[in-house]
Amino acid sequence: ASIFTLTMVTILVIALVTHGDSTASNATSTTAPHPRTPKLGPAMGGPFGPTTAATPNGTAAPALPAFAPPPDLGANCQYPVVAADSPDASPKPVNPPPSGRVSTTPPVIKATISTNVGDIGLDLDNAKSPCTVNSFTSLARQQFFNDTSCARLTKTADVAALLCGGPDKDGGGGPGYEFADEYPTNQYPPGDPALRATVVYPRGTVAMATSDPNTNGSQFVLFFQDTETQPVNTVLGTIDEAGLAVLDKIGATGVAGNRESGLPASPVTITSIRLD
Repeated sequence: ASIFTLTMVTILVIALVTHGDSTASNATSTTAPHPRTPKLGPAMGGPFGPTTAATPNGTAAPALPAFAPPPDLGANCQYPVVAADSPDASPKPVNPPPSGRVSTTPPVIKATISTNVGDIGLDLDNAKSPCTVNSFTSLARQQFFNDTSCARLTKTADVAALLCGGPDKDGGGGPGYEFADEYPTNQYPPGDPALRATVVYPRGTVAMATSDPNTNGSQFVLFFQDTETQPVNTVLGTIDEAGLAVLDKIGATGVAGNRESGLPASPVTITSIRLD
């Protein structure tokens, strides 16, 4: 009887352990290994390192480099689809722009971001970043940005920037595809140490948010203060004066929890983006 009882207890323990392992395995298999979080490049305190007020030798950082058109500018824009667990995976159905040549004319395309705080007008720099502008205008036409939240406000003595464009409820995610960096990154040879140095993105610049080279998606950063950071964020265009006034208002409200970077204290929602 003792042997029978011991055998039954052993079988029961094995069954419980096996069931627990199976449950844990099933839970793991349904969890994406790469959460779709807002991209945090250098300007937003991301993996490239924090911004600084001056270069290490104490001199002021230079301006963005003068634009010299690469010979292949806009010649072969590619928008490869990403895996379902990618940070740029999308909860919204969207079609990538067609790959291939993109014209650099007109040089400027006007757009307006309508938010619950006010309108932010943009001049999209098609002459410098045609692949980037092509993606942004395609997403705007597909109403991809409608009813999305601006996920992060950074407001310090050296940085004033608002991160928007992610389709997830927390502002993360992307359009389901990625594309390569353009100006100013393409003004440097690949691997150039200068890409790790800092330049000044002037107040009124809108640039793509990225966490790694050539991983642009839909998230973008609106700078409303001169900000020193590495030249790895592709410039999408510039912000008009009325739009800067709206961003100043958002910045004055501050960050939730009185922090330097995080959700805006007053939620900022993009209702639509229209092309003018």
